[in-house]
Order: sequence, then structure tokens, then C-alpha cells
Amino acid sequence: MILAIDMGNTNIEVGCVDDNKIHFTERISTDIRKTELEYAVLLKTIFEIHKIDKKSIDGAIISSVVPPLTHIIKQAIRMVLHISPLVVGAGLKTGLNIKMDNPAAVGADLVVDSVAGLVEYGAPLIVVDMGTATTMTVIDKNGDYIGGVIIPGVNVSLESLVNQTSQLPRISLGAPKKYIGKNTVDCMKSGIIYGEASRIDGMIDRFIDELGYTPTVVATGGLAKVIIPNCRHEIIQDNMLMIKGLKYIYDKNVNNSKGK
Repeated sequence: MILAIDMGNTNIEVGCVDDNKIHFTERISTDIRKTELEYAVLLKTIFEIHKIDKKSIDGAIISSVVPPLTHIIKQAIRMVLHISPLVVGAGLKTGLNIKMDNPAAVGADLVVDSVAGLVEYGAPLIVVDMGTATTMTVIDKNGDYIGGVIIPGVNVSLESLVNQTSQLPRISLGAPKKYIGKNTVDCMKSGIIYGEASRIDGMIDRFIDELGYTPTVVATGGLAKVIIPNCRHEIIQDNMLMIKGLKYIYDKNVNNSKGK
């Protein structure tokens, strides 16, 4: 069993996975003010809640888009498990052929999502990851990572809308019954929910036009369950995509190096 951690700008996803199943996933808040000890206590508590024997964890891997926190989490893992985790980045084998202007600049989360997407669903593929930012990654029919888009996330857009206006209230994220709102709250909900779904649909249409063929589309991330059901394209939801990708990359680097 390995510990897989995805460090995002808003949340950190923590999971334990082996060859047979994902034992659990949990989300904790990303906070660069926390110390190694505080994160170690959080990890220890998560293991206890899910009745995970620390001795059964023989490896760990991290994907991070928060560089100041990467070392802190690595130290926390060492404190709890006495293991040095792998970190997705330069020097780690992924098997992904990245055709970008600067492949090294591609975010670790995008790489991990793409690796998992290729293994699970094959190419061609569009991966939609809905977190602090909404990212859409395109993998062509040859299995090459060829690019994508980065869009302000749903909560980022909503926070900006509320903070930059004097009369718009904070709202919950739930789709209204009608597209045309009859009050301020429903107007906001329609714009945020259906507007984001329309944006995803529209980008998929443009990707298809540019590619000349129709790829499979898979969505992941904390907000996918809110937005994706309102899209008109057929989109697979896989909230475990990141954990699966971390396991695949871990195996490619550790198991292969052992000659397995």
C-alpha cells in the first residue's frame, strides 16, 4: 500500500491505494502556515480514523502545485511513516510524451491526471479538472499531451463576483430549476452553474473542431459533481483520477526499478 497526496491551492487530497483498491481519500485544507508537526498530526489522525496500520504503508508519492508546502509535507510524511516520498517532477518517469513549448513547466497535477486518463480511458482524451482553477487538458489520438486551457475556477469566479460588487450575496452552489432566473440568487446560480457548464461544452466543441475527431472526455476535481451533470456533452466523472495517476507513476518508478 502507498500513501498518495495531491497538494492543490485550496485542498490537499490524501489517499491510500494498493494494487487492488483505493482504501480511502480525504481532503484537508491547504495552509502554508502549518508546520511539519501539524501536518504530521493530521496524517496520523487520518490513518487512525480509517484504521490504516502505518506499517502496511511501504511508499509515498506527492503531486504539488504549492512549492512552499512541498518540503513541509515531505517532512511530515517522514515523521509519521519514516519514508521519503517521491515527488512528481523532473527526474521522475511518467511515460507521458508532452508536446508543449516548455514541458517542464506543465503542472504536476496535469501530468498525473493525464497519466491516469490514458491508462483508464485511452486516447484521444480531454481531461477536465475542476478545482481552484478549471483546467482542460488535451491528449491527441497518438497519446501525446498537446496542450489545453486554464480557466478561473467556479469558486474563484463566485468569490470575485461577490467581493467586487456591493449588492450580490454569497450563494450556495446548486443549479436553479430554470436557466432564466427570476431573482438575484437564481440569476447568480444560473450564471455560475449553467455558465460554467456551457463554457466547458463550448471548449470541448472547439477542441473537436481543431483536432478533427471526437475524444473521450473525463472530469475530476471537487466541483465536477456540481457542474458536469449540467453539461450537454457526454462526460465521464472520475473523482479518483488523481489518486490512480499517482499510483501508476509510483509503480513506474519504484516497481520498474526493482525489476518487476
